[in-house]
Amino acid sequence: MAKQKNEIWEWTKALLIAVGLAAIIRYFLFAPIVVDGFSMMPTLHNGDRMIVNKLSKPDRFDIIVFHAPEQKDYIKRVIGLPGDTVEYVNDTLYVNGKPYKEPYLEVYKKQNPEGPLTEDFTLEEITGHKTVPEGELFVMGDNRRSSKDSRHIGTIPMEKVIGDTKFVYWPLKDVRVVK
Repeated sequence: MAKQKNEIWEWTKALLIAVGLAAIIRYFLFAPIVVDGFSMMPTLHNGDRMIVNKLSKPDRFDIIVFHAPEQKDYIKRVIGLPGDTVEYVNDTLYVNGKPYKEPYLEVYKKQNPEGPLTEDFTLEEITGHKTVPEGELFVMGDNRRSSKDSRHIGTIPMEKVIGDTKFVYWPLKDVRVVK
């Protein structure tokens, strides 16, 4: 009888430790997210399931997840870092006056040759700031014509960023690392 109680206690401890570790990992390190919508097409698709890395520091062109003003989590691409100037001219991104290629947009640019994918703008026209404020990020969706991003909701405070994401794990036929 004592041996059976001891075995039950050992299983209970193991289960409690496993649940505790899972909670710690989910809360502090990694979390799942489901892509909701089409603002990151063609890179991400509605319904893609991804892992969010909560430990990383966002860098230019990373795909991040953040708490949006609408009490919803958004997934977008980092375009401007604190102190950066950002502008689009003739469908070309300029950060701090330097042109950048955006290979993740090429599919849409080829599909839509009739006009620019991203309309011309400057950061100052959109946000009233010449540079991205300290502690904030300028983000945009890859589906530029159908994305509610920093052009509409302003820059994103770093404390609203949950983490970055690079790995689609579901559906199985679409498992991949995204850039």
